[in-house]
Amino acid sequence: MVILASLAERWRDTVLLVQPDTVLRWYREGFRLFWRRKTRTTRRGPRTGFEVMSLIEQMARENVLWGAERIRGELLKLGIRVCKRTIQKYAYAVRGPRPRGQSWTTFLKNHAHQTWACDFLQTYDIFFRPVFAFFIIEIGSREVVHVGVTRSPTQAWVAQQLRNATPCDTAPRFLIRDNDTKFGHVFDDVAEGAGIDVLRTPYHAPKANAFCERFLGSVRRECLDHILILSVGHSDRVLREYVQYFNKMRPHQGVGQKVPLASVGEEVDRASVRPSPVLGGLHHEYRWAA
Repeated sequence: MVILASLAERWRDTVLLVQPDTVLRWYREGFRLFWRRKTRTTRRGPRTGFEVMSLIEQMARENVLWGAERIRGELLKLGIRVCKRTIQKYAYAVRGPRPRGQSWTTFLKNHAHQTWACDFLQTYDIFFRPVFAFFIIEIGSREVVHVGVTRSPTQAWVAQQLRNATPCDTAPRFLIRDNDTKFGHVFDDVAEGAGIDVLRTPYHAPKANAFCERFLGSVRRECLDHILILSVGHSDRVLREYVQYFNKMRPHQGVGQKVPLASVGEEVDRASVRPSPVLGGLHHEYRWAA
């Protein structure tokens, strides 16, 4: 607008005023075109035939001790190349899972307040450059213990985030993480030094880290989908404000509509309810006015 004002006398005639929803819609359309160009479909190989499917099911049915890799090796002997996930898909349909020991749900229920979970959330700024956010949450209370934002999540940076989250012997007993290469051996060494047992989730099993995945979905739906990220610093400020809102103001269904870090306030005259805006009015907190 300043440039137009210096070049044209009636510069206001060249300005188009739009609503915030329109700007966000333009950004989503631009991101959709950008991602469509980046992920052009390539030529795929032939799909698994019916005969191969039947053979996998037969091997799984007749050899109950064979796993997916064992079946894959037997198929390679016959000159048939099938990926491990495809074998698991059809073998599971024949004989189902074979649970051993206590279930994962039972373990998490018994050790919820001693277990943390961590994961990455990738987003993009206004110029479609990637930004990575790293979160650590406590499963028992759903409290967000730590958040960090960067463009290049190296193994040293991720390990430092764990150090920042565990000062003064505040480390949990267990820490759930996936098999992302961003963690590496440096992260595991820091966890071992703090007395933390790292629990790696199985490959292609996001439900094993369901609590953290659910939280990342909330971050997208309730924050990032409605804000244009300008830079790493802007993303860090926005996410820290949302984490404060999530920990101290937002009720959570997983803990009976309780707030993770609920504060006990003083008794006030409950004459009226006063809203307090969060994230520029994207959300509000409601309290009784004094």
